[in-house]
Amino acid sequence: MSLPLITDSHCHLDFPDFADELPDVIARALDAGVHRMVTICTRLRQVDQVRAIAEAHAPVFWAAGTHPMSAAEEPMATVEELVALADHPKFVAIGESGLDYHYTAESAEVQKESLRIHIAAARETQLPLVIHARAADDDMAAILTEEYKAGAYPCVMHCFSSSKELAKAAIDLGFYLSMSGITAFPKSGELRDIFREVPKDRILVETDSPYLAPPPHRGKRNEPAYSAKTALKAAETFEMDYADFAALTEANFDRLFTKAKL
Repeated sequence: MSLPLITDSHCHLDFPDFADELPDVIARALDAGVHRMVTICTRLRQVDQVRAIAEAHAPVFWAAGTHPMSAAEEPMATVEELVALADHPKFVAIGESGLDYHYTAESAEVQKESLRIHIAAARETQLPLVIHARAADDDMAAILTEEYKAGAYPCVMHCFSSSKELAKAAIDLGFYLSMSGITAFPKSGELRDIFREVPKDRILVETDSPYLAPPPHRGKRNEPAYSAKTALKAAETFEMDYADFAALTEANFDRLFTKAKL
């Protein structure tokens, strides 16, 4: 009996953690029913490497941007630079971009400038913006809302683990929220409660691998195959059959990541 198909909407296959066994990592994902992966480039100087991974592996698509924690140490991206990447057939999203005041609050103004550039590129291409948000809920909600009023753009709040207020702000704008391994941690009941209030047609799943492995792999290297573990716990959270939840998130992914439809 074949497993229900799901998509890992956010991983980092170019990271050194996977350097020696990438074909095996992808094969294990396929064996777990994870038939698509979006690998995210976090520094634009690594675009060639990330693009090459997508070109070499049929199940892999890619996105690129400047991670907010790197915004102060990387050259500022331009809208034109990001838009040009969209010419590639497997380039499916802009980012990840966003705001992170937990570790890098000192670069807040640079992060905001970078974020607005990424939003402009998402608006022009109509590819989904991939948002990283940590300890910056008020500024994040304000910028996303202000920019949306200036022109609509699609968006996913990746690895969502912020407040219910930011969740509501994102949902009100028509955005999507992605469930990572954090939502499967035993002590993440409050986060699961937030997701229970999210419309089911706005939910995605991801690993953010090599980080945030769900149980029973917590504390170890994460990989795309484990998005099935996160999805299984999510199905329990929504009191859904796993196959039904997988089909739901597949439809959601296809609706948002239009260039990655198979």
